[in-house]
Amino acid sequence: MLFPTLEFAIFFTVVFYLSWELVFNNSYRKLFLLLASYFFYATLDFRFLPILFLSPSLNFLFGLWIGIEENLKTKKYILTFTIALNLLLLGVFKYFDFFAGTVVEVMTRVGITATWQDDVFMNFVLPLGISFFTFQGISYLVDIYKKELTYKNSLLDVLLYISFFPHLVAGPIVKASEFIPQLKQPPKTTDIPFLFSITLIVLGLFKKTVIANYLGVDIVDPIFENPKAFSSFDMIFAIYCYAVQIFCDFSAYTDMAIGFAYLLGYQFPLNFNQPYGATSLKDFWNRWHISLSRWLKEYLYIPMGGNRVSEKRTYQNLLITMGLGGLWHGASWNFITWGLLHGIGLAIEKRFQWDSKVDSLGKKILRGFLVFNFVCFAWIFFRAESFDKSYEVLRQLFDFSKPVMKMTPFYLILFLIGMSFHFVKPLRSWNISDRFLQLPAVAYAFVFAVMVTLITALMPEGIAPFIYFRF
Repeated sequence: MLFPTLEFAIFFTVVFYLSWELVFNNSYRKLFLLLASYFFYATLDFRFLPILFLSPSLNFLFGLWIGIEENLKTKKYILTFTIALNLLLLGVFKYFDFFAGTVVEVMTRVGITATWQDDVFMNFVLPLGISFFTFQGISYLVDIYKKELTYKNSLLDVLLYISFFPHLVAGPIVKASEFIPQLKQPPKTTDIPFLFSITLIVLGLFKKTVIANYLGVDIVDPIFENPKAFSSFDMIFAIYCYAVQIFCDFSAYTDMAIGFAYLLGYQFPLNFNQPYGATSLKDFWNRWHISLSRWLKEYLYIPMGGNRVSEKRTYQNLLITMGLGGLWHGASWNFITWGLLHGIGLAIEKRFQWDSKVDSLGKKILRGFLVFNFVCFAWIFFRAESFDKSYEVLRQLFDFSKPVMKMTPFYLILFLIGMSFHFVKPLRSWNISDRFLQLPAVAYAFVFAVMVTLITALMPEGIAPFIYFRF
């Protein structure tokens, strides 16, 4: 049950109505939303529902222990042990076969073979959203340890925080100290930015079903699957199209997630802010997948010392943080390479103070151009299925012998529309809402109905899964 489907529209309509009917009793309302979230997850993959219950429950119990424990040293040991448990769960499902395969490959290369080598692989199916709800579980424990959140929370609140369906599968990653306090009191209908929420959802629907789907299915997928069949210009175009596709795909999901959460009475943090308009990689990571960038900074980079240590250690911390950030996205050396490229880029920026304020418009444009193209180059390793495919893509960038097949006006227009979200004045949704509120309800209902109808008419058949579902 994906967001841009009729099934989800029916599901959310029922959840929206009943949740506000239950607003008189906050406990009943939260229980209903939890059950609705479990139902939503079950429609995607019911096999891992027990994990979705047990993981937050264990974090709840350890959170109580951390909060009650008075000895700081013991408290730190409990936190370390519990974080290790969370990472072990993630590691077994997501990384065991990757590391086992790496060991077997190294042994084979040095001439060591054994009959047991094929039996070490677990072949686990990756639970949907495990990276996101694991990180949120760690956030809960660390926020209690840092006393940013009280440990006196109900199990229901912790389960709903981690399992809440708008952000369950692909984020944004919401800090426990930001979300759980919102659950203490029932929300008020007067606090809902209704039109702002609908605007986010409709724009997200357009970005996903029209721009991301067309560029992904018709341009990116065929060219990255068989690079040798296409010209250098097609290859370059596919790389730029992937940059637009992944932005429109992922930002669409989080826009809709934020919109749905708002309609239910809860606030999520902003997750994208015109990232391809960045003039440095540091600026890019302050704009791209903001919730993950913040998580890596607060729970990994700063605890390692951040930039408060020696210059050499600072560079090391950047490489470790971004390398692990790449590994978080998937069990592949390609993802690690992508993360390390950004880590190296951030270290170089820091060394030469690239991220310092630039006043000249010309310098801003030049830096923006260089940063965007560096990000696009790194996307090659993120998108390619293997190092061999990455190498094929890189080689094909210099093959000018084949005719151009994919750079048609239709796809160029879609690409430019996708890029326009970064280089035009940001949409002032609150102002739009204020203006709409001066009109009769039927007027703005008609406007949104027309927009949805146009999107439905433009979108291709079938809905490709969101890219970040597999992370």
